Amino acid sequence: MEPLDEATIRGSFINCSKGEAKRLSLPAAEVDWGNLDFLGWHDPKAPANCYLVLPGDQGPVGIAAKFATRARTLMKQSFCSLCMAVHDMGDVGLLSARRIGQAGKLGNTVGIYTCVDLACSLRARGLRGAKAWTGVTEEEVILRLTTKITSFVAEVQIDNS
Repeated sequence: MEPLDEATIRGSFINCSKGEAKRLSLPAAEVDWGNLDFLGWHDPKAPANCYLVLPGDQGPVGIAAKFATRARTLMKQSFCSLCMAVHDMGDVGLLSARRIGQAGKLGNTVGIYTCVDLACSLRARGLRGAKAWTGVTEEEVILRLTTKITSFVAEVQIDNS
């Protein structure tokens, strides 16, 4: 992923108002851009809130999202839909984002199970944690990650009201 400046990041958001985009907390200054397929970070003031920005055909596309409150479950492990990492329960969560337009205003959302720390790009490259996947190459995992995150953002862009 190419480095992005503050104005580009704030201007990329599609599912929040310009005022919300202006007020959101930006990621830490040190970002490993060369190993990212998308930029993802939590709002330090409201840790359930997070933001994703990924490259798009017409420039970066950003979405505001939120991790669901963790429900109690008997499952001991969870699977990230993006990087295919298997985690102990609690390290994968349901990430939901409002759709754009009237659908979003009506409360319609899209969801995907992801690593709670949003470090999927690093895991796909074996740079964070152990590689949990077998039988596929690193390139295949990265392709899956980029395809899934792009599809997720495409779903957010559907105003199905």
